[in-house]
Amino acid sequence: MQTLKQKHRPFCLSVKGQVKMLRLALTVTSMAFFIIAQAPEPYIVITGFEVAVIFFFIILYMLRLDRLIDCLFWPLLDIINSMVTAIFMIIISVLALIPETTTFIVLGGVFGLLAAVCCIADGALIYRKLLFNPSGPYQKKPIHDKI
Repeated sequence: MQTLKQKHRPFCLSVKGQVKMLRLALTVTSMAFFIIAQAPEPYIVITGFEVAVIFFFIILYMLRLDRLIDCLFWPLLDIINSMVTAIFMIIISVLALIPETTTFIVLGGVFGLLAAVCCIADGALIYRKLLFNPSGPYQKKPIHDKI
């Protein structure tokens, strides 16, 4: 019996990879504007932490460590991270946009809101993949092969 091997698409070329890269770029831009404007420290710390976490997930998926470290259910962690990041970025961005502040803080807030939209899109993409393909690549053997 010949098994069909699935063609592997690099993470950077997938839709999920593109959305995650865009999310990283928008968060880094927001953090840069907050640093330039000398915004309050929580704005810089939260965006900096989110940059580190997004970078971790990108490296994890690029090196395919999610398949190697199978004791954790990575899609669920990624969805939770996307939603928590979206909430934090919305709060920080709204707080940055409410008072009369400098142009750079306003730009940081706008880019933060765009990053929050990307976080929601990223979480929705992962959720959709889990919903329509729950076994996905995380299942060791197909169910029909068990005898």
